[in-house]
Amino acid sequence: MAKTMEPESSPINIITVGTLIKGDITASGDFRLDGTLEGNIQLNGKLVVGDSGVVTGNVMCQNANIIGTVNGNLSVKELLSLHTSARVRGDILINKLSIEPGAVFTGKCRMLDEVRAEQEAARAEQAEA
Repeated sequence: MAKTMEPESSPINIITVGTLIKGDITASGDFRLDGTLEGNIQLNGKLVVGDSGVVTGNVMCQNANIIGTVNGNLSVKELLSLHTSARVRGDILINKLSIEPGAVFTGKCRMLDEVRAEQEAARAEQAEA
């Protein structure tokens, strides 16, 4: 009898409403935050900040869906989605950006391709010197 191979799904970490975490979080899977985080978060997966979720700190991840509040800088390697109720105060560095009407974003936005081009130009300048 042949054994069926099922793909492994990455673990999803969930912090629920009413939970406060003070400190940094590092995770390899996806993460959903409906509580409050006072610290930085670094993921290799997707971050979802739910409607009641609040992050006060910097965020680094592959993808992010922001429905709640982020007070800090975001660095997203792929897609950052700001939903209608999102409140983001900080600079963002992204590859792709989606902002729904009603979302609030206060800060600077830079595209990863632009930053990479600037870094390559700086390296080329240094090599010539």
